[in-house]
Amino acid sequence: MNETRYPLCWPANWKRTTNRTRAQFGKAKPYTDRSGEQIYMGKGRLSMHDAIQRIAYELERFGVPEENVIISSNVPLNLSGVPRGDRGEPSDPGVAVYWTLKGKSQCMAIDRYERVADNLAAVAATMEALRAIERHGGGSILERAFIGFAQLPAQAGKPWRQILKFEEQERPSVDSIEQRYRALAHNNHPDKPGGAHEAMLELNAARVAALAEVNAA
Repeated sequence: MNETRYPLCWPANWKRTTNRTRAQFGKAKPYTDRSGEQIYMGKGRLSMHDAIQRIAYELERFGVPEENVIISSNVPLNLSGVPRGDRGEPSDPGVAVYWTLKGKSQCMAIDRYERVADNLAAVAATMEALRAIERHGGGSILERAFIGFAQLPAQAGKPWRQILKFEEQERPSVDSIEQRYRALAHNNHPDKPGGAHEAMLELNAARVAALAEVNAA
């Protein structure tokens, strides 16, 4: 791979975001009281280290060796060659993650959010959605997703808003997409009474298409 870790090497012909937003990604903050019981204290600010770990975890689940991964951003690197977590946000917080698997070069790039760590978390969330398709046997859909996941259609040509039961004019957030997906997956999962393998594949494809559109907007 010829891509640089620093500065950002944005993939050719990928649309850039002009109006960035604050992300809703975060890390759970447990608090241990005197009895030793952990209490959930809400979400904390996602660190660069946490975001990188999410990327590493998702790619590891795909079977991608760490040495085959390049995280490219406008954040200077530390001695280990990864983006530093002690610097301010660059004017361009976009990220691109490049990797090779089975001899194929693949990439995901997101610049929707104001913080580099949140854009990395968005890439990880999209990878997680794609991995769900792989788990349910949608190998051909997965291959198309990695070629151009922003153009991935929902299965059978249905718009993702129709499958996820959003109105055509709605512009849902990442959180609302995930909540709607989980609610529908509860009933459509093949292990549930009345669930079906095909319905779950369609739902997974709709989730990927929805996240791709939201993150690329």
